[in-house]
Amino acid sequence: MYIHDLSCDWMTHPFVRNRFLLRSDDEIRKIMQAGIHDVVIDSGKGLDVQDAPTVAQARAETERELVQIAAPLQVVTRVSLGMELARATQVRRQATSLVRTVMADVRLGKAVELDRVQHTVQDITESILRNPGALVGLLRIKTKDDYTFLHSVSVCALLVAFCRSRGIDATTTHQAGLGGLLHDTGKALVPDSVLNKPGPLTPEEFTLIKRHPRDGYDILRQSPEVGAIPLDIALHHHERRDGSGYPDQLAGDAISELAQMAAIVDVYDALTSDRSYHKGIPAAEALRKIYEWSKFHFNPVFAQDFMRCVGIYPVGTMVMLESGRLAVVIEAHESNLLAPKVNVFFSTKSKTYIKPETVDLSRGFGFGGADKIVGHESAAKWQVDPMRFLSLADA
Repeated sequence: MYIHDLSCDWMTHPFVRNRFLLRSDDEIRKIMQAGIHDVVIDSGKGLDVQDAPTVAQARAETERELVQIAAPLQVVTRVSLGMELARATQVRRQATSLVRTVMADVRLGKAVELDRVQHTVQDITESILRNPGALVGLLRIKTKDDYTFLHSVSVCALLVAFCRSRGIDATTTHQAGLGGLLHDTGKALVPDSVLNKPGPLTPEEFTLIKRHPRDGYDILRQSPEVGAIPLDIALHHHERRDGSGYPDQLAGDAISELAQMAAIVDVYDALTSDRSYHKGIPAAEALRKIYEWSKFHFNPVFAQDFMRCVGIYPVGTMVMLESGRLAVVIEAHESNLLAPKVNVFFSTKSKTYIKPETVDLSRGFGFGGADKIVGHESAAKWQVDPMRFLSLADA
């Protein structure tokens, strides 16, 4: 059979490629030992399974379940998206600079200066409390060159938002944010040639990458002020509930609640980001994968809570409307998952920018609505920058 998708994130499996022709029983054993419970096959390139559902059938069933699950929780925002964007832009820049400095210091053998990190986590938390969509939306845009640094900031922001949506207290949320910002500290010891390698990793390079949780834990322990929660998140954000993760192969509830939440956030941000070896996928596709993997790898309750936290169409997502217009999502609807508020800005029929306007897709014709999302669209495909239109005042 021809493996089309191993149904797990790339840091979980030992193969140099995601797609390949199965040639031996040894390869099947490797798949099973990696904790992979199901795969997608390409019947056009290899043998078929008579009773297996098609990709379309499986996707339709998952889509139906997602829509049922992910009716978003009502998130109270203190200020509008437009008002928060300028402050969120500054927080993003300062936080990214801090992570870059932390990584450089670690490579020089210096301990992490927790005071500066504490202030940055507080800034991120306050932005999330004012309007979570602004900072989280801005952090969706990463280049492969700054991925390592922005990923840490994004995991921090998403984990704070996740804690907030689950009603976790402020002190614990702050500690989780610290863990999110510092979770990949151990990658400072991984050579850039491996960290940013554009092609598949060799088994030796894969082993080297898998050392980063333990390395990060050891580095953070050198700063006595770092608490138990950040240490736990740094060490265990790659553990999986079926015991297939690393470094300690913990299973089930032996993995702490916050480490399980961090694992979901870490994979979600990695899947949706462009990297040197991987093109980011749309948020809905990433949530679909996390939902499917939650049967074995993640806590299903936490996975569903995260879907409600970010929504199928998070702020900053570019979508195609039934009218043929492109739009960027600016606000989730409190009860209708598929009908967020969007800013339309481009006509795919005339292939030109149009006068931007805000459309509430939950409203009917004559009330500012009468359109609906038909799918995600790639900004690169249309050569547009949807982030310019998050706030119409700045467009």
